[in-house]
Amino acid sequence: MTRSRRLVIESYAPTRRAVTLAVFVLLVVAALYIAFETGRRRAGYDVIAARQQQGALRAEVERVNQSIVGLRAQSAELETLKASQARERSEVSRTIGELQAQVARQTQELTFYKGLVVQGANTPEVKIQQLRISKGATPSSYVVKLNLVQPSTPQNMVSGTLLISVAGQREGHADTLDLAHLTAGRLQEQPFTLRYFENLQVDIVLPDGFRPERLQLEARSSRKGVTPLVQSFLWTLEAN
Repeated sequence: MTRSRRLVIESYAPTRRAVTLAVFVLLVVAALYIAFETGRRRAGYDVIAARQQQGALRAEVERVNQSIVGLRAQSAELETLKASQARERSEVSRTIGELQAQVARQTQELTFYKGLVVQGANTPEVKIQQLRISKGATPSSYVVKLNLVQPSTPQNMVSGTLLISVAGQREGHADTLDLAHLTAGRLQEQPFTLRYFENLQVDIVLPDGFRPERLQLEARSSRKGVTPLVQSFLWTLEAN
């Protein structure tokens, strides 16, 4: 007796299973996203409005940044203009000082020559023959050395007081310091007595931030009715 064999055919489709699984996963993800967006909408969150607000904020930040750049440029221009104006004021002050010094010298020379021409004219009794300004022992200290002489033939002793002041700039403004400020109150004036000549030396100290431009001198006689000697010199340091 012969047995018959059955042929059993089973189908196997792995691709279909993978596609089905992927579709299922996508559906789950889509469902979760829809649920997430639904929850946000119920909570009052609007994606479109939020994106519009973010765009508006970005535009506002860009506008503020541009304003900051413009303000920085304006600040730099103002600083440059301020420095230029300070230099111009300094140059104008220096020019005025030079002109004043020149006028003072010419006035002094005119008075001197008038005294030679007109007998008995009221002329200064002394004349500054030499002036030197040098550095002192400290950075802010200076030494003023000058030589006083009688402009005419010496007949008698001459005495009086010498007033010293320094004109310049401090913090962008014109300022003048007298001898009391230059010597911390040690001297109000420098006395002198001479027949032929006298060498004077005065130690002064300039305050921080002060830029000297001119040295002003006024020699007053102790005799009444004598014209004082007034001269102004540019601040020039003697080379060491």
